[in-house]
Amino acid sequence: MANLLAPSDYGLVGMLTVFLAISYVLVDSGFTSALVRKQNRTQLDNSTVFYFNIVVSLVLYGLLWASSPLVAEFYESPILCELMRVIGITIIINSLIVVPRAILTSKLDFKTQTKASLLSITCSGVLGIWMAYSGYGVWALVWQQVANAIISCVVLFVIVKWRPTFEYSWRSFRDLFGFGSKLLASSMLDTIWRNIYPVVVGKIFSADILGQYSRAQHFSEFPSSNITTILQRVTYPVLCRIQDDDDRLRIIYRRFIRVSAFIVFPLMMCLSACAKPLIKVILNESWAFCATLLMIICFSMMWYPIHAINLNLLQVKGRSDLFLRLEIIKKLFAVIVLCVSVPLGIEIMCYTSIFTSILTLIINTYYTGRLIDCGFFIQIKDIAHILITALFMWGLLILINLFIGNDILRLIVDVTVGLFFYIGASLLFKFKEINELMDLVKI
Repeated sequence: MANLLAPSDYGLVGMLTVFLAISYVLVDSGFTSALVRKQNRTQLDNSTVFYFNIVVSLVLYGLLWASSPLVAEFYESPILCELMRVIGITIIINSLIVVPRAILTSKLDFKTQTKASLLSITCSGVLGIWMAYSGYGVWALVWQQVANAIISCVVLFVIVKWRPTFEYSWRSFRDLFGFGSKLLASSMLDTIWRNIYPVVVGKIFSADILGQYSRAQHFSEFPSSNITTILQRVTYPVLCRIQDDDDRLRIIYRRFIRVSAFIVFPLMMCLSACAKPLIKVILNESWAFCATLLMIICFSMMWYPIHAINLNLLQVKGRSDLFLRLEIIKKLFAVIVLCVSVPLGIEIMCYTSIFTSILTLIINTYYTGRLIDCGFFIQIKDIAHILITALFMWGLLILINLFIGNDILRLIVDVTVGLFFYIGASLLFKFKEINELMDLVKI
């Protein structure tokens, strides 16, 4: 689709991302984590959350509809008004599947969720490509997202076979919201922060630059955010089951940290090293700047799984108050760094995001150290051998690229050499994460 559409098309959709992301957080309101964590949840709990989600989604969609002209005026792009009103439908659709997803997650049934995701992504992807090829432009991206939400919703309801009953309990709501409310505030802060870059880039620079940045961010999320989401869904319910056994919790928690780094670090380093040939091969010359940004962003996003699992622990221990406190502190530091870097250009903004990522990791691990005696230095010590190996691989691939001119050949050599180097080093130095990964796959 990126070959059929212009960077500015992706930029236009990127301008709406922050509004959609905030809406999704408000619809969930921390109830997904609350339902998964509650060991004795009932049909009444599920129905209460279901109806609450629907009401909130309808209110939010109404607000988006009414405010869409203001958004279009802010970005000076009239078409955003119509785009926002159509893509906003996904808020209502996604509100319907919060409970089914929570049910599957609590049962550790990730295979079903994967099947639903693959089917919805494939079907909506085909629709998007057809619309892009037919000249629909930015609307191809919009209807692709709407179709993805609809298909995913239908598939999950067919497979899960859960149906709400006509009952609602304010007591159940208060019980679940008591835990989820602080997660809601924390998620809101995190969501606003993660999407503030597109807002700043779209307003200060241009839709084209935002499109380049959005694509780079999207590519970096394939190995980082997507794998982290899978790991979170596995680790959270597992850790919840042993939430009162600190010794066992510490052992399994450190294992999850190592396995996450073992998977994500080499993928991100390989992606950074082969960013330029990758973008040139799968896209076209109009996306060249995307490759430059991608090389930098990978060093920031590689820490994402470590962040996520650290925050997972606070939810497992029921300390959503600490979760919120951490988010406030981190975002204050991050906003300061962003304000300093914006006048220096988009590339400097990406470089400073690496510093921000490491700084927030130090902050995240503070309470982890206090709760289960597994702070920053212990975690870094656990993953140091993985980080060093991944960085050596990155340096080797960068060196190889200097001697190969053909982009396709560079890409093939990068992937092949990176794969054999990392696996070979892991086997040679007997990384225990290989066996731990096999154990996790069996869950």
